[in-house]
Amino acid sequence: MLVHPWDAPRDDAEWQEWLAAHDFGQLAVGGPPGEPPHVQPLHFAYDAGRGEAVTHLARPNPLWPAIEANPVVLLSVVDDYVYVPGPWQAEPGVPPEHGVPTSLYASVQLRCHARVVDDPAQKAELLNRQVGHFQPEGGSARAAVGEAPYGRLLSGIRGLRLEVTGVRAKFKYAGKRSPAVRDRIAAGLADRDGAREAAARGHLLRRRQA
Repeated sequence: MLVHPWDAPRDDAEWQEWLAAHDFGQLAVGGPPGEPPHVQPLHFAYDAGRGEAVTHLARPNPLWPAIEANPVVLLSVVDDYVYVPGPWQAEPGVPPEHGVPTSLYASVQLRCHARVVDDPAQKAELLNRQVGHFQPEGGSARAAVGEAPYGRLLSGIRGLRLEVTGVRAKFKYAGKRSPAVRDRIAAGLADRDGAREAAARGHLLRRRQA
């Protein structure tokens, strides 16, 4: 992923705070020679303090042999994306029809070393961490080896601890454009008011003031 200086996060806190609220992504794992990589959509729980993300997959998933052959994987998350029409991007004095269309988006890519978790007790702990992230209000029984209702299901999954070894983050929100263009884009997003446009506009305004 290309990251221009004007699209880079201001600091680690910017991407970590964004990732804490964006916990669904795609795990890319290298495929066999001559084949494309495996790409698995999944929920995960990221823990900045531990420097890892945790998740799990069904035991029959075809990713397992690929992970065991090469545990270097990439967890990619993209959201808050919008399409920007060309006329919104035209600088002052430039004909609107000469403006260049673009996409605005936020993305975090975590390069990770994957560690497979097969021990039943460790899988239960991993599942409880995930459920605690997604259901802080509770409401579900805890997973425990040999105990209902989830103990008998542990054999059907394998856990994954993704130790983060590198991060590439990008907030592409018209950072190199003039204030006039950024104001026009913000106004256009407010008027259009479609899916994700409030979030994208929030990023644009926040980063303009940084």
